[in-house]
Amino acid sequence: MTKQKLAQLKAIFAEMDRALIAYSGGIDSSLVAKIAYDVLGDRALAITAVSPSLLPEELDDAQIQADKIGIRHELVETHEMDNPNYTANPVNRCYFCKSELHDTLKPIAINLGYPYVVDGVNADDLKDYRPGIQAAKERGARSPLAEVGISKAEVRQLSQQLGLSWWDKPAQPCLSSRFPYGEEITVAKLQRVGRAEIYLRKLGWKNLRVRSEGDTAKIELMPDQIKDFVLTTDLPQLIATFQGYGFIYVTLDLEGYRSGKLNQVLDSSIC
Repeated sequence: MTKQKLAQLKAIFAEMDRALIAYSGGIDSSLVAKIAYDVLGDRALAITAVSPSLLPEELDDAQIQADKIGIRHELVETHEMDNPNYTANPVNRCYFCKSELHDTLKPIAINLGYPYVVDGVNADDLKDYRPGIQAAKERGARSPLAEVGISKAEVRQLSQQLGLSWWDKPAQPCLSSRFPYGEEITVAKLQRVGRAEIYLRKLGWKNLRVRSEGDTAKIELMPDQIKDFVLTTDLPQLIATFQGYGFIYVTLDLEGYRSGKLNQVLDSSIC
């Protein structure tokens, strides 16, 4: 099945002739960039939006991966933090983030002669509450993975088949997703969350989130790793480090990491 879907993806890009990829460096957009480059070569361009919402290590990964793929890669600054509709962190925060992204990318695409801006939305994303998808659609963006019906699991399978060494890379949404809806987002808060997650990754923990709620850091790990984390981590050192970043309290979520956890507070009619 994945062979057939890969052929469909290649056909989509062949019809486009030229494409600009909204490239975060995540597993989805990197697969899109890989296929676009394989089909279009120099007629494919990957652009990464740089803002306080992007972890520095994620930007580094995006640049390394683009180099390995071979695709031309450029950076552009986005300014969602200047929009109070975004920083107020309403339930549709992602709508304003993606509006800023595509309002930045679309003029670039037009000026450079690229008829399409392409993103990495996959079929599973359509099942979750993702207001950013609507913002992208309103601006004419295309989502080849979703168009072909490729799930997250198939993204990883195809990435492995195509030789992308980061095929099992954990999902890494923007840092703003670490805050409960309604809590104001600031650059300082984004930075302390980013530093905390980088600290934990350097200790060897990969699939994780540090949720920020007021002055409290809530660490989420995979459920089967919680016991080892408690037994093997220098907790006083960890607490001191997090407090150095600006948190006052440090807690461990006993349920463990679950993607989209903050969306559980939303009314079912919204989702």
